[in-house]
Order: sequence, then structure tokens, then C-alpha cells
Amino acid sequence: MCGIFAYLNYNVGRERRYILEVLFNGLRRLEYRGYDSSGIAIDADLNGGAAGDAARAYTSAPPLVFRQAGKIESLVGSVYSDVDAMDLNLEKSFIVHAGIAHTRWATHGVPSSRNSHPQSSGSGDEFLVVHNGIITNYEVLKETLIRHGFTFESDTDTEVIPKLAKFVFDQAREGDQTVTFSQVVIEVMRQLEGAYALIFKSPHYPNELIACKRGSTLILGVKVFFGYFMIDKQDRKFLVPKRIVKLASGFYLTKSLTNEKNYSTSFRDVKSLTTDGQPKELFFSSDLFAIVEHTKNYLAIEDDEVVHLKDGSVSILKFDYGKEKPASVQRALSVLEMEVEQIKKGNYDHFMQKEIHEQPHSLTTTMRGRLRDNSVVLGGLKDHLKTIRHSRRIIFIGCGTSYNAALAARPFLEELSGIPVSMELASDLLDRQGPIYREDTAVFVSQSGETADTLLALEYSLANGALCVGITNTVGSTLARKTHCGVHINAGCEIGVASTKAYTSQIVVITMMALAIGADKLSTQSRREDIINNLPTLPDKVSDVLKLDVQMKDLARSLMQMQSLLVFGRGYNYATALEGALKVKEVALMHSEGMLAGEMKHGPLALVDETLPIIVIATRDACFSKQQSVIQQLHARKGRLIVMCSVGDAASVCAGGSCRIIEVPQVADCLQPVINIIPLQLLAYHLTVSRGYDVDQPRNLAKSVTTQ
Repeated sequence: MCGIFAYLNYNVGRERRYILEVLFNGLRRLEYRGYDSSGIAIDADLNGGAAGDAARAYTSAPPLVFRQAGKIESLVGSVYSDVDAMDLNLEKSFIVHAGIAHTRWATHGVPSSRNSHPQSSGSGDEFLVVHNGIITNYEVLKETLIRHGFTFESDTDTEVIPKLAKFVFDQAREGDQTVTFSQVVIEVMRQLEGAYALIFKSPHYPNELIACKRGSTLILGVKVFFGYFMIDKQDRKFLVPKRIVKLASGFYLTKSLTNEKNYSTSFRDVKSLTTDGQPKELFFSSDLFAIVEHTKNYLAIEDDEVVHLKDGSVSILKFDYGKEKPASVQRALSVLEMEVEQIKKGNYDHFMQKEIHEQPHSLTTTMRGRLRDNSVVLGGLKDHLKTIRHSRRIIFIGCGTSYNAALAARPFLEELSGIPVSMELASDLLDRQGPIYREDTAVFVSQSGETADTLLALEYSLANGALCVGITNTVGSTLARKTHCGVHINAGCEIGVASTKAYTSQIVVITMMALAIGADKLSTQSRREDIINNLPTLPDKVSDVLKLDVQMKDLARSLMQMQSLLVFGRGYNYATALEGALKVKEVALMHSEGMLAGEMKHGPLALVDETLPIIVIATRDACFSKQQSVIQQLHARKGRLIVMCSVGDAASVCAGGSCRIIEVPQVADCLQPVINIIPLQLLAYHLTVSRGYDVDQPRNLAKSVTTQ
């Protein structure tokens, strides 16, 4: 996946330096989505440097394009160095300006300047595009464009898009036709196959931006300076704010601090932005994280929508393959419930560290308002509980950490519901076209709500008539919008690539889902009440286990030179073994495997010797005695053992003190995976720091895989 960002100011004077910093900061917020290379495009001066003779063909000068391999700060340093060499005026003010930016996770072509975005139509940069996703038919398009005389400079699939835009534009111009920016983009969309979010910039259409999407996330942020007016102080223009007054109707009026008779009405939807001339700032972003510091008013763009920013207005068109002309669409704006502080590291060294330690709070917010009088209330499911209870089976579908969270909660859901529960990795379900029936309930688990394979599995399940339930951390995500019902996990934003607090909140949400589904069974009433009474104590127990931080740091130092690590679990904690090993491999770049302890004698036992570190999860549950037996067998083969057990059980799991012990608080068996994963998260974090790797941006990975 990649991060795309754009900023357009209209009737708000902004200096070029300010515009650059807005674009850079947008990329910094999105760097978790990719950090192989990055780039930006801004406007040049009409008669300066880059304009030259080519500017005669345009209404404005060709844009300035900067691209650089490496992380965002490499781009920042390169841009300011180039700006100095060009003697570009950073203090020049623009009343209207449109800039685009991109941070890349390489798919087609190695990380390099030429493969970075924005990708260009060619000489003069007549069309520039930033892209998240994959164009599956790019080879066919590339061959066609080469036959028409185009030369390609990158290895990317993206480069066909701006060149196709130029081809469409040139064809219209040769036919003496006037073609609008939106017409160009819609014709390009008609030729593209695959998943994409795109933003277009062109000197043929100065101060305009167009964005469109299919299968990738894209957000429009809107900041309107209601009731501002210009005053002149020694030939300099200033925006003067007005006092905001809330009316009983829920609308807002703004009163000038200097003129009580000057009023302006607030907006609630995009339609009101198509006619007013108010000063405003508009943003496109792959994620809400990049716009929260600017505005809380946003729109989640739907598939096949084309959003055109021109003359301060926002127009939305709905593309349809079967229709020559797109239909105009009106959409309501949403209000973002997020604060800037949530996307900052605060006093922590890394986002992963912060998010591990935020888990008491994220679990509290996940449960808030949902536990009432020995019952669980999940508003997003209440109208569909009867259908779920009568399902022939429940299928959990996810990828990576989200799959592991569902696996951890599966035994409890089976116990309370009496419904067969199966697990599917989204990519495997699609590869083999596994059977999905109308009588099934398919539960899709995704932190971002934008994971490509999970969304494709959702489309497949919808087509087969299953009831589709979403569990996600992202309000307004594609998963949240396309499922029939679902639950928001309320874990708060998660910026570190390795998911931590979302994982534990997902387990708790699925546990609460099991309690809600099984609420009609008298035979499980006592069990349900016991778990409901245990849930409110969970955040405090998590706070207790976080006190193992120093111990896990010491353990990490002792393991930092190791090449491999095995983690054995079973029952509820088979998922803990998988997830703990996943955390170690994805951030510490150390080979690690999570294994089902019951399968130890069917192959994995051959790996055991006195040098290989092995973590065995042996907390108190129905599998405790079996795990004691596993520990004895590993002892007999001189295994280097690290045993996680409940407080007070050290002697019973490790006779003679020959093991290294991690003691954790005991909670209800179905909630124990929430506790047990935290020492392994801490171990992965400290291993990564000790080994000198980047915790928040591990090699070759990005936050959520929105491309296949």
C-alpha cells in the first residue's frame, strides 16, 4: 500500500513554505503506509525557472516535481536543497494553490526516484498522478501507449495513468473539442482495471484537483473559514475571524467580532460547498490521521466516485461503465471523533511502545457502554442477532493479526452459541473459492477495514448471500460501509505497523459478540455472567502485566543474538503463540514460529536442542496439564525453555528451576489470551530495539495491505 495526500487552499493566502510543510506533514502522518520513497508536486512561478517555453501551452507553468528514494525526511532535505539551488521564493503567497504528495510501498519497481510518485505523463508534466493500489491491466495499456509514441521511464504500473490522461486530452484537442478535467479522468477510469485511489494534477487545469477510487481508501477533508473577511493593513491582506454562535436548530451562525450584522450559515453536506465563495482548505488523504490536525469535517469517498475541486467548489460524480455520462451525487459530511494528541508519540520512543502501553485505556473504551446489568449490548448487531443464532455456521475471515484475534475467541463463541465456527484466511478462501451459503454468517475482522483480500472475500460472501458482519477499528472504512452490520472496536488510532492494542480489543469485541449471541441459552447463563463480571477487571490486569516491561527487556537482550524462536500454545492460547511469533518476526526480523503444542511430536520436536529458545504458554485453563507434559518432554531433550505461567505456578511448571519464568495474572480462560500476548508484544518491541531495527516501520511491510 501507499499513502497519498493533497492540499488545496482557496481564497486563503498561503506561502509556498507553508504549502510545502502541509504536504510534508501529511506524508509524515501516512508514512506507516509506506516508506520506500516519496514525492510531491507544487506550482512553479509562471515566468520562472521550470516554466520556459512549455508554459505557453498551458494556462499556468508546469509544476515543480520532487521525488526521492528513502523515507520522508530524505525527501524533505532534498526538496529544500533543490529549492536553494533553484533560488525559488518560498515566501511567495498563493491565494489558490493545489499540491499533491505520495509516500510509497514498492510493488512494481524497486524503490528509486524514477519509480517514486507523482508519476508523470512525460515532458512538461502535463498530467501528474499519485496512486495507491495496483493496476492489473497496466501491461496491455503500456503496450498500447508505446504504439502511440509514448516513452516510459519507470517500472511502475502507475505511469500508464498520467500517460493515458495525456492521450485522452490530446485526442480531444486534435478533434478541436473542449474537454474538462473530469471528462479526462472519467475516460481514464473507463480503461483501468484493478484497485486504486488516484489524485490528478495538471497545468492544463490550474488550481484544480481530481480524485477517484475503486477498492482503496480515500478521504476528503473540508475546512471552511465561515464568516471570515478580508481587511487591508498597509497593502497586506488578513483574514479576520467571526464569533461562532450555535442555534437551537443545530446549525451555526458566525458573527463578526467587528461587525455584528455580518452572518454566515454553516454547512452539513457537500452540496453547500458547490456554490459558496468562502475561503477554505480542502484535503485528500489515504487516512484520517493526516487531516485531523486541520479539520474534523470529512467525507469517505465511495468506489467509482470522482471528486472534483475547482474554484473552491466540491463536485462529486458517480462513474458507471454502462453510462456515457456520470451522475451527480450529493453526500453528507461526517465529523471526525479523534484528537491530534492521539497521533503523537507523547513521552514514548516509538508508536508501538505507546500503543502497547495504551491497552488498558483501549480495552476500557472498547467495553464502555456495552456491559449493562449482566448483559452485553452491541447496538450494531441487535437487529441481526436472531439471524446469527439460526446460522448453519459462523465463518471468521481475516488476515494476519486480525485472523489470530478471531482464532483466540473462537472456542468461547462455539461454547456459548453451539454453532460450528470455522476460520478462513481471506486470500485462501478466494484462491480456492470456498463454499459460502445463504445460511452462513461471515464475520470479517480488519483493523483498518481496508485490507484488500478481506474486502474481496467480503464481496464474494455478499454475492453468495451470506449475512456479513464487520469488526473493525476504523469508522467509515470500506468494511464498515459494506457489511450488513458490525461492531467498532474503539481501540483508538494505531500508527505502528505492528498491531497491538487493536488485537486485544478485537478479542474482547468477539468475546462480547459471543455473549450477545448466546444470551438466549439458559444452560450457559452462569458462564456468561462470570465472564461479564470479569470483563471490567481486564484493564487493571493488563496494567499489572505491563509491569513486566523491564523483565521482558532483559529477556530480549538475552535473545538478541538468536536466529530463531519457537512459541508453543494450545486451546485458547494457540492464537497467542501465532500472534507472539508474528510480532517477533515482523518487527525484530527474527525467524519465529507459533506452533500448536499438540503437534509438537509430529515434526517440530526434531528442532529442539540446548540452543534453540522455546516459549511455552502454560497458564491455567483446560489445557494446563497437557502443557505441563509438553514442558517435561522439552526438558528431556534439553530445550532452552521460557515458560509463561499464572502467578504462583512456577514450581508446578518448572521443577528444579531450570526454566526462565514469565508470571502473568490469572483471568477467565477466554480472556487469558488478552493478558498472555502482552509480554510477547513487549518482547518483540525490546528485541527490535536491541537489534537496532526500526520498530514502527519494519522492513518490507506497511500498516494494512490494500493491494494483493
